[in-house]
Amino acid sequence: MSEDTGVGGLLIRRPGAIDEPVRRLLEDTNVCTVCTLALDGGMHAQPVWVDTDGEHVLLNTVGGRAWVRNLERDDRVTCTVVNLRNPYEFVEIRGRAGRPIREGADAHIDSLAHKYLGVDEYPWHDLQRPRILFRVRAERIVHMAPAGAELQG
Repeated sequence: MSEDTGVGGLLIRRPGAIDEPVRRLLEDTNVCTVCTLALDGGMHAQPVWVDTDGEHVLLNTVGGRAWVRNLERDDRVTCTVVNLRNPYEFVEIRGRAGRPIREGADAHIDSLAHKYLGVDEYPWHDLQRPRILFRVRAERIVHMAPAGAELQG
């Protein structure tokens, strides 16, 4: 169920799960800012490619990066995705990242390369740094868009 309010010309939606307007933001060529809790207690923010399986936010990376180390220590994460065609529309998804998995990560980065670069295979595959996939379970979603606007259409 979505709770809708408006402020300053913006519609504020709080869907209980990834719904159609949020899914479209995640599936389009928008970039996700992944925010994790750093070791010193500060926030760490990193822009990454993003996708969804309709239920989770999908993040593909390699091990050793700061945000990955942060998630391995504390699985809380905030993913913010701004509509590149209309920056007044965005979604913030707070949740928890599951354990990173290898299975399907290479095929997934190839699909992201197609989405973002228009190529069939990710051009920077490195066997020394295998891909991993995080599935973020949404616990709180806030979707904002100009009131009366067609959402990510």
